[in-house]
Amino acid sequence: MRSLRFALAAIGLIATTAFASPSNPELGKEFIALASPVPVQPDSKKVEVIEFFMYHCPHCNVLEPALEEWVKKQGDNINLRRVHFLYYGPNDPEAHLYLTLEAMGKLGEMHAKVFRAIHVDRVRMNKDEVVLDWVARNGVDKAKFLEYWNSFGVLTKLKRQAQLTSTYKVDSAPTLIVDGRYMTSPAMVSAANPGKSEAESSKMTTQVLDALVAKVIKDRGAKPAAAAKTTSK
Repeated sequence: MRSLRFALAAIGLIATTAFASPSNPELGKEFIALASPVPVQPDSKKVEVIEFFMYHCPHCNVLEPALEEWVKKQGDNINLRRVHFLYYGPNDPEAHLYLTLEAMGKLGEMHAKVFRAIHVDRVRMNKDEVVLDWVARNGVDKAKFLEYWNSFGVLTKLKRQAQLTSTYKVDSAPTLIVDGRYMTSPAMVSAANPGKSEAESSKMTTQVLDALVAKVIKDRGAKPAAAAKTTSK
């Protein structure tokens, strides 16, 4: 796998001088269509969105707050899946951690904590023992965690991560796939809208996602679900 980096070259696109609008994104600029679309569940009323990410990726860390806010806003319109790159090899401890927390139903309380541990507290979770020590110190029952960590279901999913990455032909993080047909990323949005900070590009990426989800829903001839209500803090 080529080096995973926040670079437009990773997906082979060339920046243009024309400015695009994230709320009305242009094919070939702020998103591309996959040459070989990947089938999604035909009976699902929700639009599938997949984020390819890595816990230690600084750009994924910047995108995370905006993406979480976007997921809440979209509500029942979408089904978000995450695929963690196997950056540290086939048994990548970070990917293993993500899948274990997912299986335990603890992503809601632990996902943001993992990002904070790596990017704020500087915990390097590139070894199994580091991960196991960290979860034990953060309120997760270690025996229960190990039960899921070593389970057939989690280990099977861990083996499939590389296959999923190859199927969608993704080689940079973060990258988002909508409905198995469209690919976008903060890198693409930044190149189409130069001069923005990384945080701004991440926010604009969610606008591109809004447009792509709306397009998929329109193509299906369905009505979007009511957006989830958010309260101001």
